Amino acid sequence: MKPITNEIYLKWYKDMSFWRKFEEKCRSLYFNQKISGFLHLYSGQEAIPAGITYVMDLKKDNLITGYRCHILALAMGIDPKKVMAELFGKKTGTSCGLGGSMHIFSKKYRFYGGYGIVGGQIPLGAGIAFADKYFNREAVTVTVMGDGAIWQGALHETFNMSMLFKLPVVYICENNKYAMGTSVKKSSCIQNIFQLGLSYNMPSKSIDGSSPFQIAKQVDKAIKRAKNGKGPTFLEILTYRYRGHSMSDPESYRTRDEVIEQKTKDPILKIKKKILERKILTKKLLKALDLELRKKIDECVVFAENSDYPPQNTMFHVVYSQKKYPFLKENKWQR
Repeated sequence: MKPITNEIYLKWYKDMSFWRKFEEKCRSLYFNQKISGFLHLYSGQEAIPAGITYVMDLKKDNLITGYRCHILALAMGIDPKKVMAELFGKKTGTSCGLGGSMHIFSKKYRFYGGYGIVGGQIPLGAGIAFADKYFNREAVTVTVMGDGAIWQGALHETFNMSMLFKLPVVYICENNKYAMGTSVKKSSCIQNIFQLGLSYNMPSKSIDGSSPFQIAKQVDKAIKRAKNGKGPTFLEILTYRYRGHSMSDPESYRTRDEVIEQKTKDPILKIKKKILERKILTKKLLKALDLELRKKIDECVVFAENSDYPPQNTMFHVVYSQKKYPFLKENKWQR
């Protein structure tokens, strides 16, 4: 793995802080009805994309995830202004305002969702990996899921096929302990989720989700294994989300004291401590950096607000007017 230098620690702090502030701004915008529909925040889990993308080849490798997707999209390099515009439903967004929060997508940056069906991204990730192997593209697909997706039948079918075909894919479970709102302890007879991979002879391991270094170290091994033709790896990353499952979540399944206790293990605070210990930046300079990040986020909001909504007939032209669309002959969707 590439060495972790002072520059990397600073980059991790900048990225993770920006991502946290971006999500908190989205939360505020949701309350002000600037963003509508579903909104699933990532606050607390920022070490995961920091570690994953550090060891990925961002010019070749792919990533697909579920609907808690904004931050993973940013980590893959997508312009935050376009992500914010998509959340606003504007035509300058990543999906022209037609996807919204749950469907951030970018072919250019090899980010294939933002997938709204629980566990639906798992077989799709295997499919992308199969295509890469078939065409000898020397790429790996990182397929990310939540702990609520592990009991979907598609996961078990996909794990089996992935091992049989030795697909270049890395499966990652972001275990934030509650899925939608039910504790893993109450919903799973297997407490150590990584053990599911062992059922298919897949190398599997549990990782501390508050350390981008530990995440990068294990994901790097998994990516090298995949690129060497040895097949997939399953990694369970133990993390915690500070906000509810979505904006409509009353969070009655956990106590406030529990959340406060978890925040003492905040991955951003850990990186900040490392920066101060190594004297990379002073507290004063870190405060100035935080103000700079907030300004950048405000610019994203201004961009989104000043963008136009997509025309009303956009959906017809983008989807229904395709020559191969099966219902077109019936003129069922003509206006």
